[in-house]
Amino acid sequence: MELLQEYGLFLAKAVTTLAVALILLSAFAGVFTQARGKRPERLSVKRLNEHYERLEKTVRRGIEGKRKPLHRLRSWRARRREERQARPGAGDSAQAAPPQAGASGKGGDSAAPDERPRIYVLRFTGDIRASGVDSLREEVSAILTMARPDRDQALVCLESPGGLVPSYGLAAAQLARLRAADIDLTVAVDRVAASGGYMMAAVANRIVAAPFAVLGSIGVVAQIPNLHRWLSRHDIDVELMTAGEYKRTLTVFGENTDEGRQKFREQIEEAHALFKGFLERYRPQLDLEQVATGEHWYGEQARELGLADELRTSDDLLMQLTREADVFELTYTRPQPLGRRISLAMESILERVLRSQSPETRV
Repeated sequence: MELLQEYGLFLAKAVTTLAVALILLSAFAGVFTQARGKRPERLSVKRLNEHYERLEKTVRRGIEGKRKPLHRLRSWRARRREERQARPGAGDSAQAAPPQAGASGKGGDSAAPDERPRIYVLRFTGDIRASGVDSLREEVSAILTMARPDRDQALVCLESPGGLVPSYGLAAAQLARLRAADIDLTVAVDRVAASGGYMMAAVANRIVAAPFAVLGSIGVVAQIPNLHRWLSRHDIDVELMTAGEYKRTLTVFGENTDEGRQKFREQIEEAHALFKGFLERYRPQLDLEQVATGEHWYGEQARELGLADELRTSDDLLMQLTREADVFELTYTRPQPLGRRISLAMESILERVLRSQSPETRV
C-alpha cells in the first residue's frame, strides 16, 4: 500500500512538472511567434497525373537505356535513307511531321482540358480531437468553388481511429457538404476508419478499403479516473458546487453517485443512438443491429457486412483515376503555434501509451 502511495505521489509530481514545463514552453513559443510574425495560410494544388507520368518515364528510361545506342544507330540510318530518296526541300517537311503526331503532349490524349472530368483528392489523418478538420473545412470550400456536379468527383484518403464526438461530427459534416452539392464522393481507407473515422467514411457514396483495413467500431466509450477515496485517506476534501441537477455527473476528485452514473450512461446511449441514426441516413443498407455493437472488422469482412463497397488500395485507385481524368490533390496549410504543436504531440503520445496498456487489441 505504501508503495502504491509513493508511486501515486511520484506520478502526480511528474505530471505537474510536465504541465508547468509545457505552460512555460507555450508562453515562450507565443512570444517568439509574435516576434517573427504570423506565417500566411496557404492552399496548394498538385496535379497527380504528372507524378505517375514521371514514374512511367523513369522506369521506361531504365528499361530502354541498354538499347539506346542501337536505337540511335537505326534512327540515323533511317534518316540518311530518307534524305537520299527525298527531293530537295522534302527533308524539312519530313522532319516536321513527327511533332504533329503527338501535339497534345499527354500520351495521345486529344481531349480538351475543360472536357475531361476532374478528381479532387483530400487526405485526412485524424487524432483524438480531429484537429485536421481546420484544414478540411477550407479544402472542401475550395473544391466547391470549382467542382462541376455533373462531371467532377472527390476522393478522401482517410485514416482515423476516432475520437471526440463533437470534433468528428464536424468533420463528417464537412464531407456532407460535398454530398449536398451533388459531388460524387469516394472515401479510401488503407489502414483504419473506426468509430468517428467510420462516421466520416459513411458519408461517402462509395467506401474503398484495403483488404486488412480496420472499419467499424460503431459505438461510444467514455472513461474517467476517480481519486476520491485516495484523497479521503489523506484528509483532502474537494468541494464541488453546481447549479443544475446534472451539471456534473461523474467527477475526477469528488464522490460519484449512482444517480450521476445512471445519467452519464444515458448520455452515452443518446450519443450512440445519434451515431446509428447518422449511419442509417447515409448507409441505409447496413444492418445496425449487427454492426453497431462497437466491434471492428477487417476489409474483407467489412465488405460482406456492407461497411465497405470495394476492396482496393488508394494507390491502385489513384492510378486508375489518373488515366481517366485530371486528378488534383488539395492541401490547406494553416501554421500552428509551437505551443499548440507540442500539446498535440503530447496528446498523441499519451493516446498511444493508453492503447498499448490495454489488455486487448483496440483500434
